[in-house]
Amino acid sequence: MRTGLQGKTALVTGASRGIGKAIAAALAAEGANVVLSSRKQDSLDAVAEELRAAYPEVGFLPKAAHVGDADQAAACVDAAVAEFGGIDVLVNNAGTSPHFGPMVDISPAAADKTVQVNQFAVVQWTQLAWRASLQQRGGSIVNIASVGGLVTEHGIGYYNATKAAVIHISRQLALELAPKVRVNCIAPGLVKTALARALWEENEAAISKVLPLGRLGEPEDIANAAVFLAGDASSWMTGQTMVVDGGSIIRPAIA
Repeated sequence: MRTGLQGKTALVTGASRGIGKAIAAALAAEGANVVLSSRKQDSLDAVAEELRAAYPEVGFLPKAAHVGDADQAAACVDAAVAEFGGIDVLVNNAGTSPHFGPMVDISPAAADKTVQVNQFAVVQWTQLAWRASLQQRGGSIVNIASVGGLVTEHGIGYYNATKAAVIHISRQLALELAPKVRVNCIAPGLVKTALARALWEENEAAISKVLPLGRLGEPEDIANAAVFLAGDASSWMTGQTMVVDGGSIIRPAIA
């Protein structure tokens, strides 16, 4: 696959574990320098050390930033530009789900946190990357939403509402930032990550059985899609949402 990512610079939020870490590794494998961001510097340092050993030919910059903090986000983007000269790819991956249960029971604090991290952070980091680099040099943005943004579901309805917003935000940003920057979105199904552990750990076999492809997702499944959307192979795609879910939303309503 022609990615054209060699020598480019990617910034990945939520990069210390799970899908974000897998995306960072996949971009590095294509020759991109990677700025790793998440809340804890020690976790990022450990990931950077691991990835440097695997991909010594590219650069890594671990830079802690709370995804919902405007000042920390700006400092991370500025550090990326200072270290590598600019940003070519932004992956808005960080997310949170502080409430599990009916939407009518969510507290204002939990709702605010979910919107700040999952939804507005996508806009905020895009603003910063656009103004600092992408407006001048062009590039690609990949936003990580969820298949839950396309369907209804018990327990994580408010989380899914913010992910539905990410899908629309991606379309809107694609319109506004074209033709300089392409903006696309991935809607993962249930992936075996720490964030989703409560949804799959005790029921993996049962859930896998009803999926058309017979297994849960791995972080690498989403990373492969992110590389495609970030690179030249998808150069005539923007404003689209790629569903990567093992077939979960094509299951018949009644077996």
